[in-house]
Amino acid sequence: MDHRSNRIPHLRGSLHVLFTLVFLVFCFHETSYTGIINRVGSRNTPRNLGIKTPPDCTGLNQHEGYETACEFLLANPHCKSDGFFNYMEFFYCSCENHTFIRYIILVLWLAALFYLLGNTAADYFCCSIENLSNLLRLPPTLAGVTLLPLGNGAPDVFASIAAFVSTDNGDVGINSILGGAIFVTCIVVGIISICVADQVVLIDKKCFIRDASVFLFAVVSLAVILFVGEVSVGGAIAFVFIYIVYAAVVAVNEFLRQKDSVLNETSVPLLAVTQMDGDESKDLESESRNMSFTDSDDVPLLIESKVPHWMWGSNVAIYSEVQHEEDTTKPLWGWNNGEHNNSSFSFTKLFSWLELPLTLPRRLTIPIIEKGRWSKGYAVASVTLSPSLIAFLWNAQHADSRLSVWLIYLSSAAIGCLLGGFAFKFSNANHPPRKWLLPWVLGGFFMSIIWFYIIANELVSLLVAFGLIFSINPSILGLTVLAWGNSMGDLMSNVALAVNGGEGVQIAISGCYAGPMFNTLAGLGICMLIGSWSKRPESYRMGGDVGVFCNIGFLVVGLVWAMVVLPRYGMQPNKLLGIGLMGIYVVFLGTRLGMSIGDGSIDNNSG
Repeated sequence: MDHRSNRIPHLRGSLHVLFTLVFLVFCFHETSYTGIINRVGSRNTPRNLGIKTPPDCTGLNQHEGYETACEFLLANPHCKSDGFFNYMEFFYCSCENHTFIRYIILVLWLAALFYLLGNTAADYFCCSIENLSNLLRLPPTLAGVTLLPLGNGAPDVFASIAAFVSTDNGDVGINSILGGAIFVTCIVVGIISICVADQVVLIDKKCFIRDASVFLFAVVSLAVILFVGEVSVGGAIAFVFIYIVYAAVVAVNEFLRQKDSVLNETSVPLLAVTQMDGDESKDLESESRNMSFTDSDDVPLLIESKVPHWMWGSNVAIYSEVQHEEDTTKPLWGWNNGEHNNSSFSFTKLFSWLELPLTLPRRLTIPIIEKGRWSKGYAVASVTLSPSLIAFLWNAQHADSRLSVWLIYLSSAAIGCLLGGFAFKFSNANHPPRKWLLPWVLGGFFMSIIWFYIIANELVSLLVAFGLIFSINPSILGLTVLAWGNSMGDLMSNVALAVNGGEGVQIAISGCYAGPMFNTLAGLGICMLIGSWSKRPESYRMGGDVGVFCNIGFLVVGLVWAMVVLPRYGMQPNKLLGIGLMGIYVVFLGTRLGMSIGDGSIDNNSG
């Protein structure tokens, strides 16, 4: 047992080192190819962070009229990848004679981007929204339907936003959200049902019907919008408002339940949690109610959350590198990074140094004020360098002249130095800040979103590159690869919780419906709102193809199947429910792949 737990951190560290090496390869490639890119003129305009599928690159793999695909690519600079790294030139030019290596590197980098997206949510974004909830003194139920699902659903939401904003790949975002919803409501719920079929576990009927019905209404509303083909600002607001009404109903219901002292049911639907013992799950609500506020002089003035710490970011906890004090006795997912080694050298120390290129940029630009992770040096650096990162992103997309670029950089540097000076003077090396906490928390919240945008944008860019390389419509990759990658946290956390039995099954099942519902209403709703606002007073065109309506149809079938089978068998998850849901997903996947091959979205003549 001990040997196995010791091997897992080493394996994990090895993967991180591979991710770092791939990152350095792409950095070196960008530097070495500057001369070639300048010759074809693609650097004469600002880099567009929006991801677009080049309209005239369908003949890339056949490269008719050109000796190699690399020559075709260099002669058509509009075919380059629109992320920070040019994956197309790397694949077809730098690794032209190394077919196997180029595939391995791109797959490793895809895994690294998924990890970075989840890790940013787990170790940076979730601690910011937890602190924000503490500062605002949100009741646990209100936090459970607002900030908590935002933390757990952050990878899905921001990946869809990255696919939508200023791009021609809205289909990638829609298919990613719908693909993730179908995967969670069919595969995850199916696995949970099969795992607990032999246990006497009953799901709260009112809670389940409420969550599934609202989700069904949201999906039908999305289908109507896509069928109409356009949405106004008012329509986008109304779509998001569905979730606001749902959250209000949950909050009012919980308030009335507490007022009537009916405290035996789990009624917070969005709290999908990680591993916990049976006794812990039974005492969940009493623990959250008994937590007290603290504002003594010996500790920072952040009040202690009424929502247990392990709930924040539970669906992305598999990506976390942070070992909290309450987790020391039972490592999350069996990983124990807190190994004690008396030797001056260890693989853990070596891995931590080799991982710096991936971890250091975020650590130097995202303020963190958690007690166990507080560092005055990092805090000062983060508020000093974060304006420069924002300036870099702005110049990469909007720079008009060299003078404006330097003015923006100088202004950001001046603002950063001013903020850094204040942080250095008024912070203490021994403990996090005790005053002016809101600016620190909002800074961490905002900079986490900036990193979400960077990573998610790069992830979508790589998927578009894969689409061109394999002659596959990027929306299919969004429906499968992107949806599966972002749903791994839901699968592992909800199944691990449900296997423990008791109220854990209720929370896991509820999370499987309320989580995707939040991603659909918030993720796609924000995308529609941004798009319609940019086009006002005209409506934002948002049509869906046959494939999108097929996704919606199968999602509806999965929801209806669960709403029929569960009540019929007394709200007890069973093998019929699980096998039926998994069968629906298999048929869905086969149907979509068949449609893609039939309409040419998947071409066998890929490179």
